[in-house]
Amino acid sequence: MARIAVIGAGTGAMGAAARLAVAGHRVVVYERTETYGGAVRRFTREGFCFDTGPGLLPLPAVYRDLFVKTGKEPLEACVELVQVDPASRHVFADGTEVSLPNASRAGTVSALDAALGAGAGKRWGDFLVRAREAWDRTRRPLLEEPLWPDRAMLAEREPYPAVPHRKLLRTRRAGTLAEIGDWELRDARLAALLESHALAHGLDPRTAPASAAVLPYMEHAFGTWYVRGGMRELARALYERCVARKVEFVFGAEVTGIVEKDGRAAGVELAGRSVVEADHVVAGVAPAVLDRLLPGTAAARDAGDVAPQRGMPSRLTVLLALRGGRPEGAVHRTVVHTPDREGELEGIFGEPTGHPADPTVTVLSPDDPTLVPDTGHEAVTLTVTVPSGQTVSEPDVDRILEAAARAVPDLRDRLLWHEVRTAADVAEDTGVPDGAVPAPALAAAGGRLLQPSNTTRVPGLFTVGGWSHPGGGLPHAGMSGALVAGLIVEGPGFRGSQ
Repeated sequence: MARIAVIGAGTGAMGAAARLAVAGHRVVVYERTETYGGAVRRFTREGFCFDTGPGLLPLPAVYRDLFVKTGKEPLEACVELVQVDPASRHVFADGTEVSLPNASRAGTVSALDAALGAGAGKRWGDFLVRAREAWDRTRRPLLEEPLWPDRAMLAEREPYPAVPHRKLLRTRRAGTLAEIGDWELRDARLAALLESHALAHGLDPRTAPASAAVLPYMEHAFGTWYVRGGMRELARALYERCVARKVEFVFGAEVTGIVEKDGRAAGVELAGRSVVEADHVVAGVAPAVLDRLLPGTAAARDAGDVAPQRGMPSRLTVLLALRGGRPEGAVHRTVVHTPDREGELEGIFGEPTGHPADPTVTVLSPDDPTLVPDTGHEAVTLTVTVPSGQTVSEPDVDRILEAAARAVPDLRDRLLWHEVRTAADVAEDTGVPDGAVPAPALAAAGGRLLQPSNTTRVPGLFTVGGWSHPGGGLPHAGMSGALVAGLIVEGPGFRGSQ
């Protein structure tokens, strides 16, 4: 039985802890804050409850597998999973609206044809076929296997297929997500639908590789899910599973250093200079934090390893307490698209013009009575991608509310109060400088959007969570926990889940 110290109580770290405890190891989690969950937090006020991190769960199979492997009770016995249908509603800049069914290609094609015109559905359906090809080519190395030193195929080869031209005897391969929209979808609204998936993950569609097509494909193929009571309930269930497996949690315990002895990780140093010995250390922290705990580690986890993602944006969340019950026919998720795409993208990823653009706003309105004081009120969450470290002004919030009013009837008249959660709040919850949010790992683009491997230059030291392979997002964080547990339990010969 090995002694394992885990730094941080995010979902990836807790997933690793539960699996390692089941394998017979003594696991202690050291969390600098007073609670678990990392970015998966909850804000409550006056009987209203809101998720302040992820609001939906794609690819629930990752957590189903975790609960099957760590106990007798399956995930559905610990939380109530609800398939969201329609999966999303989109309000485009020209006023066109469309609601897309959950995990139904035929239904999606029909809805797009009806809303955007004949042929729109077929172009989107054909795109999903190509996106599936990219998914099939990258699923295992990007989600289910450790990141091996020979990663040239992932970094250099674009898995999204080339598209033949009817009039020309050649094919053309899209290099970015934006080029897929321009060349293959040929409709500004379909392009906005496509690009909104990248933007929600903090990616610039103008530079994100075409392999980012797997992001909308994941939602299409595996559905969009909600956890009754909010996504915080998933973190709660994962924490309780860890406790049931005898994982020990020490909250309010800031790790100030990783102890290295005889060339390998040998424990952690806590604030106050006390040292806890360990046979393995699992760090669920951002690269800058890891480098502070053990200088030089983040810059060179392994010889030839990829660099951490740089310059990732953050999220701004506005929580709305509304008088009046949830309107009949309301949709769980609505995306209100910006009328100024270039202005928004430059404001997030480039050089702001000085005239802030109206943002793309994701509106979440769960049909969940546990989130409100009574049926005469509604809890709505607005999310916007913003530059990391950005401060927020009242005009910024007003622009977000103005956009959201296109999706929420009588929003201004119904508003009781609102709470703003900024990049600084994300930084406080997660410990990540400037509140940056990691993106899922993606193939191609020279490996720029891969995340560093879960092993490091120091034997016995592993990394877990969104800032290590396979990147950000709840499914990817869950898979990082499975990979780290496999590497510790089975050793360097571990090849991934079967």
